[in-house]
Amino acid sequence: MDNLTRRGLIGGATGAALLLAGCGSRSEGASEASKEPRRGGKLRLGIIDGERSGNLDAHKPLGIGSTIRGFAMYDKLWEWDDNMLPKLALAESVEPGANASAWDIRLKPGLEFHNGKSITADDVLFSIRRITDPKLASPYGALVSPVDRDGVRKLDERTVRIPIREGQGFVALPETWTNFGGIVPVDYDPVTNPVGAGPFRIDKFQPGQRATFKRFDNYYKPGRPYPDELEIIEFKDQTARIGALLAGQIDLANAILPEQAGLIRRDARARILTSPTNGWQSFDMNTAQGPFADVRVRQAFRLLVDREELVRRALQGEGRIANDLYAPQDPTFDKAIAQRRQDLDQARSLLKQAGHEGLRTELVVGPANVAAALVLSEQAKRVGVDLRLRQVDAATFAGPGKRDWEISTGGTLGVPWLSTALHIDAPSAVSNKTNFADPRFAELFGQALAQPDLASRSQLVHEMQHIQHERGGLLIWGFANTLDGVGPRVGGIAAEHSHFPTWRFDRMWV
Repeated sequence: MDNLTRRGLIGGATGAALLLAGCGSRSEGASEASKEPRRGGKLRLGIIDGERSGNLDAHKPLGIGSTIRGFAMYDKLWEWDDNMLPKLALAESVEPGANASAWDIRLKPGLEFHNGKSITADDVLFSIRRITDPKLASPYGALVSPVDRDGVRKLDERTVRIPIREGQGFVALPETWTNFGGIVPVDYDPVTNPVGAGPFRIDKFQPGQRATFKRFDNYYKPGRPYPDELEIIEFKDQTARIGALLAGQIDLANAILPEQAGLIRRDARARILTSPTNGWQSFDMNTAQGPFADVRVRQAFRLLVDREELVRRALQGEGRIANDLYAPQDPTFDKAIAQRRQDLDQARSLLKQAGHEGLRTELVVGPANVAAALVLSEQAKRVGVDLRLRQVDAATFAGPGKRDWEISTGGTLGVPWLSTALHIDAPSAVSNKTNFADPRFAELFGQALAQPDLASRSQLVHEMQHIQHERGGLLIWGFANTLDGVGPRVGGIAAEHSHFPTWRFDRMWV
């Protein structure tokens, strides 16, 4: 999930011309052809994938195209609801033990894989062991490192027990596994036997071109999916994809850039679906070395930014301001923390106190965040800070050097709080670009992971959020909308607080 922002999902840098563009019309254009579910036909989704080789691996996807194909092919114990919170899917019941030190998970009865094999506890055990196998080197393995993979065991044909390593609790199991925990059979092979339990089974796969799927008639959600076929088509550029949508060659185009949405809004042949998400945009400050190791400099930067201007110019108004905290949808989120506002005088004072008047530093910019970096550079000049921009390619931006940069662009999808912290800034976080390490935060985080009671866990999270807000390394300035292009044939799609209404292949019809 590292830097898997809305823009990063679809690739392509945003140029300086974006800064001058307006917000465009909010017209939604063409409407659904049918309000009632209709069976049959072929649903066609057009995507852009920077990784043109791709694969069908449930636990080690290669590029965003692989992830999208996974939504069609595989199902999980939990799935994301419309607010990006986990809800039961293949699991009938889930019971965390005392201090979340073990989880008993029971499958729904009568589940089947695409090949007709019944889904049993053995398949769940195989899937758990596969994704946590160091030899597989799944990019997600570290997120579930608390799981004791050698201790997982079958209680009966539909029930497994997942123990957590001694001395730990893991309340975040559902939300971390909802991202990537596809259940596969014990003889699974992503090349020779790519079998899952999702709404569609693979028919043909041409890496870098297209994947075609057939309806899975024994899908566990009765009556679904509605289409007979699904086709996911890869495009090399945005212009060609939008042209295909308007020409009726595809039915859906996911994650449209704001500067391109106007092309669709001005055309009656398709519409833009706007989903307000909690996917966040940030500037990541290195708390371990350089000027941002001084908390006063971090506070100054959080005060010099004009968040409304960033949303207006960098997102073309397609979003809302943030308050240096992620996951506002999480039930543990502390809504009482006051919104931070621009205060240039206080920012100058803090920089002077820290001995960094006239600060000059380098802002490292990922491929998809040029517009925000340019806006911040302008804003920083207002307090005498010289931000020199250095844009790097995707491989460099995701590489090991990212933890050495003084400040860089960042952000990711809007998943729940514990899951985000595990990835971003908690102890042993797998992508801690800010090198944030706070003893009290670490102590509280360990307690929160072992606290199943929501009210008690909320108290712990509130204190951690105050620490993040006061001395963390993330300058989270905005939440971005997800914009999807929808053709007139598509029914069953609606705006969500998630990032992927176009990936809900079990809901849509044509």
